Amino acid sequence: MSMMHPLAQKDIQHIWHPFTQMEEWCKEEPVVITSGQGTMLRDQYGRSYLDANASIWTNLHGHRHPLLNQAIVRQLGKISHSSALGLANEPASLLAEALIRAANPSRLFGKRGAPCANPKLKKVFYSDDGSTALETALKMAYEHARRSGVSGKPRFLSVKNGYHGDTVGAVSLGQVPLFHRAFGSLLFGTDKVMSPYCYRCPFNRARPERSEARFSRRCQWECVDGFEQKLEQACKRGRPHAGWVVEPVVQGVAGMVVQPQGWLQRVARLARQASIPLIADEVMTGFGRTGSLFASHGEGVQPDFLCVAKGMTGGYLPMAATLVTDTIYQSFLGCHSSGKTFYHGHSYTGNQLGASVSLASLKLLQQGESNGLRRKAITRNLAAGLQSLWAIPQVGDIRQAGTVVGVELVQNWQTRKPWDASLRIGARVCQAMAARGVLTRPIGDVIVLMPPYCATPDQIDTMITVLQQAIVEVMAQ
Repeated sequence: MSMMHPLAQKDIQHIWHPFTQMEEWCKEEPVVITSGQGTMLRDQYGRSYLDANASIWTNLHGHRHPLLNQAIVRQLGKISHSSALGLANEPASLLAEALIRAANPSRLFGKRGAPCANPKLKKVFYSDDGSTALETALKMAYEHARRSGVSGKPRFLSVKNGYHGDTVGAVSLGQVPLFHRAFGSLLFGTDKVMSPYCYRCPFNRARPERSEARFSRRCQWECVDGFEQKLEQACKRGRPHAGWVVEPVVQGVAGMVVQPQGWLQRVARLARQASIPLIADEVMTGFGRTGSLFASHGEGVQPDFLCVAKGMTGGYLPMAATLVTDTIYQSFLGCHSSGKTFYHGHSYTGNQLGASVSLASLKLLQQGESNGLRRKAITRNLAAGLQSLWAIPQVGDIRQAGTVVGVELVQNWQTRKPWDASLRIGARVCQAMAARGVLTRPIGDVIVLMPPYCATPDQIDTMITVLQQAIVEVMAQ
């Protein structure tokens, strides 16, 4: 350890990292990020890296973006934070107005294009991160169900392999055994439905091909039938669900599982018919990642709860929001003695710095240099470059939705047999990529690419070339 850079030594001595086996972490010198610019990061030795996963899916416009920097500096000249308990503030008010406008596009409420009656989102509740955004929606939906007479003991419905954060409530909604089984005795029960994971779906009768599994699938939408059956069972028990929680279009921690087109529309229609509120976890998919500003809108679906975080501030500061319908909001109105107040909040709710940079980021998305044309170009560049990976026998599936990519590695593409977890194939590939100057983080043996929107065509090509080289190197070992 004495040969390590002093910053790396201090990290190992004092920091406990998330989702990290610290015994293994302490055996090697970590990369310590000291600065960044655009798509590039720089470490303690001055080495440069491409940020290929947007700093764990948060950074939209690149590091040190001048307009975002200016927004924070301007706000610092006024005030950095004041409480939202009993006080309002300027940037939080302006951002709430902008979010509500952005979250209610007119096309969702016309006679065409929407799969079912869509509600309008009316109110914004601010929090700190994705977990707390989901926790907010969970508490609101639970109390709304009780007050509206739906159930005295409401339950929730979520999707297998779903991940919604790390607070106890969010973990209860999650369905990833690796992360959640250790806390089982702390959690409340949640019903689950199967994930539309076409690559490993037992109902997909298509033989493995060298193309994305959801496009060549052969099934009868059994995953939708299972969803409908779950709703019917709940109705027969007399315990309809207080809410259905879903990551629209892409299940992130499940392995960047991209849902087949039409799945969200079909299950949303069933949920609406059963009067079950939709809770959309857009913590990762929001703000343009899958194409439309919010992923659920790309399928013509408007949720009752829209939870956003991560890219909300452009990757600058921790901030989140839960947008809700007027129906939900109304169930908390009454005099003080009614006990209907929503007793939930955070010290930094509506923080001025976070709200200011979020507003600047949203403006960039809607009218600036990071508009839809740039995101479409990145989508096309990724799609074209990824085709070369199909030549590698251990590449099982390549899943892409907009600027989100997951490359699943298997022992052999013809059998789809997964690797033993102890081999840490995904982690080793990412280590080999880091050695070549590209940083990302795997989800098991799924390698993620999610570049910032400022990535150039050459940088996209480099990310894919390095990924290809790293896979070949690890497989040769």
